[in-house]
Amino acid sequence: MSEEKMKKKSRKTKKRNFFKENYHESFNYIKDSRKYIYFAIAAFFVFALLGFLVPAPQGIVEQIMKFIEELLKKTENMNHFELIRFIFFNNLQSSFYGMIFGVVFGIFPMITIIANGYLLGFVAAMSVQYGGVFILWRLFPHGIFELPAVFISLGLGLKLGMFIFQKNKSESFKKYLWSSIKVFVFVIIPLLIVAAVIEGSLISLFD
Repeated sequence: MSEEKMKKKSRKTKKRNFFKENYHESFNYIKDSRKYIYFAIAAFFVFALLGFLVPAPQGIVEQIMKFIEELLKKTENMNHFELIRFIFFNNLQSSFYGMIFGVVFGIFPMITIIANGYLLGFVAAMSVQYGGVFILWRLFPHGIFELPAVFISLGLGLKLGMFIFQKNKSESFKKYLWSSIKVFVFVIIPLLIVAAVIEGSLISLFD
């Protein structure tokens, strides 16, 4: 084997090992953080249930409807690929902020969990009211990849805020932050890409 071929093979092996090692470390950190992720999931669905079952005060209804109308206006003239890009970057921003701003005692991720959970429940209730219960099956595919990405990012955000309770605060913060960023790059971003493609395609299909 020539020297050039050996170098190419070596680079491919290093590249393969790089991704393998980082995916392995990312999934291990997710596993170690599972209690925070489970808490994020449980809290999200509690507030989604509240949003679905408990009638919201008129002021909150008006704010939610205004938010939905503004969102529809932003996306009404977008083509298929523009819609996918919009959904991806919107979810990317929300997930990243939900994770990184968890550094302040996990307050921001908790607010995000409450707000998004309640909004989902409210939208589901409105959808059932106008389209019947079976319309929820049309909403289900939108969250298959998006919700796991959101839950992981918010769970890691909650854990990031817990560095303050560790003995070695500085080292814990660095470890949590670096591990969270690694998970974001190797796990959350791919999930959000797939979610945006599915959601954008479904919206275009049923538009």
